[in-house]
Amino acid sequence: MDMDSASSVVLQALTQATSQDTAVLKPAEEQLRQWETQPGFYSVLLNIFNNHMLDVNVRWLAVLYFKNGIDRYWRRVAPHALSEEEKTSLRAGLITNFNEPVNQIATQIAVLIAKVARLDCPRQWPELIPILLESVKGQDGLQQHRALLTFYHVTKTLASKRLAQDRRLFQDLASGIYSFACSLWSHHTDCFLQQIYARDEAAALSSLERTLLSLKGRNICTNTNSCSLSHIQHSCIPMKSGADVYLYTCREKLEKMIILYTKVLLDFLEYHPCAFIPLIQRSLEFAVSYVFTPAGEGVTFERFIVQCMNLIKMIVKNDAYKPAKNIDDSKPESLEAHKIKTAFFTHPTLTEIGRRLVSHYFLLTEEELAMWEEDPESFAVEETGGDSWKYSLRPCTEVLFLDIFHNYSQTLTPVLLDMVQNLQGPTNVEDPVQLLMKDAVYNAVGLAAYELFDNVDFDQWFKNQLLGELQVSHHRYKLIRRRVIWLIGQWISVKFKSDLRPLLYEVILTLMQDPDLVVRIETSGFVFNARSPVDDFEFRTEQFLPYLESIFGLLFQLLQQVTECDTKMQVLHVISCVIERVNIQIRPYVGCLVQYLPLLWKQSEEHNMLRCAILTTLIHLVQGLGAESKNLYPFLLPVIQLSTDVSQPPHVYLLEDGLELWLVTLENSPAITPELLRIFQNMSALLELSSENLRTCFQIVNAYIYLSATEFLQNYAESLCRSFCDLLKDITNEGQVQVLKVVEIALKVSPILGAHMFQPLLPAVFRGIVDGERYPVVMSTYLGIMGRVLLQNSSFFSTLLTQMASECSQEMDLLLGSVIEMWVDRMDNITQPERRKLSSLALLSLLPSDNSVIQDKFCGIINICVEALHDVMTEDPETGTFKDCMLMSHFEEPKLSDDEEPPTEQDKRKKLLALEDPVHSVSLQQFVYEKLKAQQALMGDQGFGVLMETVDTELVRQLQEFLQGL
Repeated sequence: MDMDSASSVVLQALTQATSQDTAVLKPAEEQLRQWETQPGFYSVLLNIFNNHMLDVNVRWLAVLYFKNGIDRYWRRVAPHALSEEEKTSLRAGLITNFNEPVNQIATQIAVLIAKVARLDCPRQWPELIPILLESVKGQDGLQQHRALLTFYHVTKTLASKRLAQDRRLFQDLASGIYSFACSLWSHHTDCFLQQIYARDEAAALSSLERTLLSLKGRNICTNTNSCSLSHIQHSCIPMKSGADVYLYTCREKLEKMIILYTKVLLDFLEYHPCAFIPLIQRSLEFAVSYVFTPAGEGVTFERFIVQCMNLIKMIVKNDAYKPAKNIDDSKPESLEAHKIKTAFFTHPTLTEIGRRLVSHYFLLTEEELAMWEEDPESFAVEETGGDSWKYSLRPCTEVLFLDIFHNYSQTLTPVLLDMVQNLQGPTNVEDPVQLLMKDAVYNAVGLAAYELFDNVDFDQWFKNQLLGELQVSHHRYKLIRRRVIWLIGQWISVKFKSDLRPLLYEVILTLMQDPDLVVRIETSGFVFNARSPVDDFEFRTEQFLPYLESIFGLLFQLLQQVTECDTKMQVLHVISCVIERVNIQIRPYVGCLVQYLPLLWKQSEEHNMLRCAILTTLIHLVQGLGAESKNLYPFLLPVIQLSTDVSQPPHVYLLEDGLELWLVTLENSPAITPELLRIFQNMSALLELSSENLRTCFQIVNAYIYLSATEFLQNYAESLCRSFCDLLKDITNEGQVQVLKVVEIALKVSPILGAHMFQPLLPAVFRGIVDGERYPVVMSTYLGIMGRVLLQNSSFFSTLLTQMASECSQEMDLLLGSVIEMWVDRMDNITQPERRKLSSLALLSLLPSDNSVIQDKFCGIINICVEALHDVMTEDPETGTFKDCMLMSHFEEPKLSDDEEPPTEQDKRKKLLALEDPVHSVSLQQFVYEKLKAQQALMGDQGFGVLMETVDTELVRQLQEFLQGL
């Protein structure tokens, strides 16, 4: 088929693919999909989207199909890869003209050229950059813009490559085109400024667009020099005419350009701090004049102020600009930078910056006050953490204040304390200016708490001033009530007497009933705050208990009152924190919460993060309720089921917390229920994921085994065994140990059923021992498993030995000899005393025996026993006799201190299991004695004497010492 016919057919399919009628659309899409791998298809697409006479939607679709083809078929190694001949023709066709009239299509073409450049430039496409630069120089306005747009996307894409060779190529390219990009940027900036003054709006907008593109390209190639600063200052001048309607259309792009200028400076400072040193002085003068002097009035806008403040902050904080502790160790450039900063940040300059930050930028704005009234929840939980200081004014000013205060605290501490002194006593509620000022100053004192440690007697201030502020109930004074409780939260872990805690709890109780919702939310946030009375190391439960019922009830009321997801999450976080700290003492007060959570869960179906907060609350609730948590199962188990079902979309958000909840539910469960058992159906898919949650999955399996080994293993061991076999094929050594520990626990809890159910895994363990597994931790686990089988299920061990001898075509006795020999040789791999004792008990269980192989290995068995006796025997200083310290005779309820958590139901199950475990119920000393006596009775005194002569005399002496008195 010739090119014209092909174009006609493809054009028809593309036209149909833009149809709204699915009956037309679907067959066309299928046809286009089949053509994707046909030679010549992309040449036809290129002709179609380059034909400006065709329908825009059809051309747009042609560009998208072309772009997708680059991703799939452009690489030489790709299946159905395009031929080199066609790619050469396509590259040439993409850069024949830069005259696309439609902006959106022009952008897409620029992006697809960049995609090809990423793969082919400069080797297969050396002409791309020269042609772009030539087109940018042209006089045609449209062509110049489109070439600039493409130039920007190409440089951005090439800069993103990470291989060292690609980085070098880009550096060579960047150094070649940087000066051109600079001159282009400078030219368009000058044109723009001239056109602004000439009031030529259309031309100014056009130049501004080109300035932005050339600046972006230049910024990618490298960073800046000081001409940025003068250009920003020139660009700010037209902003003074901002009220002029003529300038209105330019203003948005002008602001964008100014932000780009400052971004260039910030990037340069971040990535090349030493090269930036000559710019420190001018940058500080520039930023400080616009942000902290009248020069910025009527010119600055929020994002620009943020960028300027970040510039100051990064210069103040930069480690490259600080001398070493020992001045002689400092780099010359660090000393130079420090000298410039010291000369700039004089006492008057710092004082002015500090005062203006607090008295101007810290003041709540009209918009914030309106938000307090109209949307109190959004105001109360506004996001200020993370990287918000890079983009938002309030967090930006606070971070700048903190950094400047930290670096120049000697100068700024008296300034701030003076501001506090001027605001002593209650403020007139009729004076909104003073109220806002006090809020701002208290904010500063809270932020600088650590820096002010030696300068403020906070306990006295709390008693003499702040308590009184909290008792002013006037509605306008809510600003100060909210700020004071926040302030106390900042200081509590810095300097606050524990004797004052009860007084503070009284305050919390009052403020949790404040008429203003923001004050109530702030107070609840104070309870949860990292520096709060319920979440710090000096918290004493007995001080808090008298207030627990009231505070918990008020928190629950607040949870019901608020409506926004973020607020509910915050309050739930507080509730979780309280439950976690008081643990079982929460039980009498959680009835209301238990009834409400199912409703909240139902309402939060579309809000996964709120559901995560509910899961966290449930985790702490289950831990606090212990065995009583079984009453929550009708709600709890469906929640766990949904959260851990990987076929349900919400699992992406809920899985981690859902698994944690599943685990604590099992650990606190008094008994298995059919519903609890049924949830385990989710586990196979979870084990297939092999994700970072695998460890928790294994803990859940273990918890089921401890809870009800028989029912659990009968229902799920077969599928679990399959999952484990798959996992062991491709897992780390640490992962292998986790899998094998599950098997070990199953054998420990149920030696007969466990060995039967996990039989498919045991030959690999046996082979690992015989082959001498080289990873000590894995070998130790192998020996732990085999020790359980040998000691507690000897008939199964015999069957396994027969099976392995058959597989290896080896005599059973010889194979048994190899196992014992390797066991003795690798005893040092076992570090846990329990496993060391288990190994000695297991090998001793082979006695008495007339088997020549076992008698041949007798010396090694005795060696292991003496080692284990050294591990477990303690000497009674009064009688001089030894006893086995691992023996447990009865179950004791532990005596807990206030900060210790009570044992879970699983802890109790483990303790009861330990009472039946040979490791804890059989005296090693007694067992050795009885086995040796039995061997002696079997062989007779003379034969036994000959056997004992194979053992080292020092070992025999130590053995006799341990066995004396028996």
